[in-house]
Amino acid sequence: MAQVREIVIYHAGQCAPKKCTGIRLGRMNKAKIVRNMRHIPRGSVVLNPVSEVAFSSADRDSVLTSGLVALDCSWKQAETIFAASKVGVQRSLPYLLAANPINTYKPVKLSTAEALSAALYILGFQEAAEDMMSVFKWGHSFITLNREWLDAYAKCKTSTEVVQVQQEIMNEHLREE
Repeated sequence: MAQVREIVIYHAGQCAPKKCTGIRLGRMNKAKIVRNMRHIPRGSVVLNPVSEVAFSSADRDSVLTSGLVALDCSWKQAETIFAASKVGVQRSLPYLLAANPINTYKPVKLSTAEALSAALYILGFQEAAEDMMSVFKWGHSFITLNREWLDAYAKCKTSTEVVQVQQEIMNEHLREE
């Protein structure tokens, strides 16, 4: 079975280390931490919420050959960090709800671990996604909360399809609130 070449986290050093999901993933050998954007592998897929292209299964080959990257920074300074990210193939994750203790049920405000887990799930690596979240007490909640949506996104073959499904999900979710 195919495996992701490398999972890298660019860590901007803006968070409380004890609460940082990126640092914990690094400590648990689930990802490699880098502190300089020049160390992001060329050709890798970089999860960037301000990217205009949605992450989809079409990104699978790039992730398998060059890796998957998350940008770990404070949401308060995220715009600056995300705008500075030019290396790799920039992709935004579709609409999902956070389960982390800081942003529980908030749309899009995912922790680094949640973002990486969602990407793995969408690519068809559900076991790897669940394994990644297993290092957090609340980790199983993320996939449980979003499973139906993650399954729908995983069936999409292109970014355009993901955007269409995302729009349906958002319309339905916002109607329920």
